Amino acid sequence: MHILLIHQAFAALDEPGGTRHHELARFLVSRGHQVTVIASNVSYLTGGKSPAAKMGRESADGVRVIRAYTYNALHKSFVHRVLAFFSFMASSFLVGLTVRNVDAVWGTSPPIFQGVTAWALARLKGAKFLFEVRDLWPDFAIAVRVLKNPTLIKLSLWLEHFLYRHADRMIVNSPGYVEHVKSRGAQRVELIPNGADPGMFDPLDDGLPFRSAHQLDEKFVVLYAGAHGMSNDLEVVLECAGLLAQTPAIHFVFLGDGKEKPNLQARAVELGLKNVLFLPPVSKNEMAAALAGADACLAILKPLEEYKTTYPNKVFDYMAAGRPVVLAIEGVIREVVEMADCGVFPKPGDAQDMANAIRFLEADRHHARMLGMYGRQYLEEHFSRDTLAAQLEEVFKGL
Repeated sequence: MHILLIHQAFAALDEPGGTRHHELARFLVSRGHQVTVIASNVSYLTGGKSPAAKMGRESADGVRVIRAYTYNALHKSFVHRVLAFFSFMASSFLVGLTVRNVDAVWGTSPPIFQGVTAWALARLKGAKFLFEVRDLWPDFAIAVRVLKNPTLIKLSLWLEHFLYRHADRMIVNSPGYVEHVKSRGAQRVELIPNGADPGMFDPLDDGLPFRSAHQLDEKFVVLYAGAHGMSNDLEVVLECAGLLAQTPAIHFVFLGDGKEKPNLQARAVELGLKNVLFLPPVSKNEMAAALAGADACLAILKPLEEYKTTYPNKVFDYMAAGRPVVLAIEGVIREVVEMADCGVFPKPGDAQDMANAIRFLEADRHHARMLGMYGRQYLEEHFSRDTLAAQLEEVFKGL
């Protein structure tokens, strides 16, 4: 089967960003399928040129990747961001016309606009249209007030309904999304949750190279890895760091990039925080070393009702690395961490409660280590990437 994936935010294992689709695609290739990806030449995480930004074709683990032009202004403003989305929607459609003998077109949201490209190419090529929802857009954008214009909201909701109704099959990466997409017109919905490849991480790695490189040898390191955006509520983590400033053993590491990162760095300076370190994003190939250097890993989102439905991918990486999770998110992802018995649960939005939870882990490092190992075992049993990729292959076969 030849599968064409339209994905503006696609990142290979040697790039920063979420690599769910590269990991799934290379599994499909290993099973004898052909996978072509049309991706942006601009990194969705950093807003700068992708490390693979040279226009044209490349190969990553047998996955053919074609980079399409994208207006380079993802982090400037909402208007510029929308222009970036539309530029990729148009350029990926033109590039997609040149891809031959396609059996299925795989669209993924967000951004939802690339779903239009996937639908149109599928219909023109007589191929099946698989649409994936990784984020309840536009609901999340409305909730954080990024999307406020009533006309744009109406058009976005119409587009969401249109794509759901016209997909031959839909997949979602969180059980919290199933009822939502069904209520908006989806007929056949499959759950292929986020997960991680246990083989990429060594839970017994002591992380000494990472810790030594950043003068963290004797510290209890709390690491956040991922996007620094409006939804991530990282101001609360800075407030927590301030509350723990008199506990010199505890140190916070912010690993990643995003629109809010300069503001967070400025705020840390303003607060005089000496227990906070900001690091640039790393590729997935380097992530294992970074997580190995942590004693606990943090996942946080703004305390909004909508975010109770999400399965943040970083949580599964933390579990695969065998590190305890400090989870400041309610809902379905808390159910996973509770079942695994691999973390602590500060109240979302509450810096003092987060400080108390981190003090608890730091006071008993052996217990924290055991929590991390419980998470690793649970991930191997329930959220291993190869198992999930095999489920995805069955969905494609069913098309």
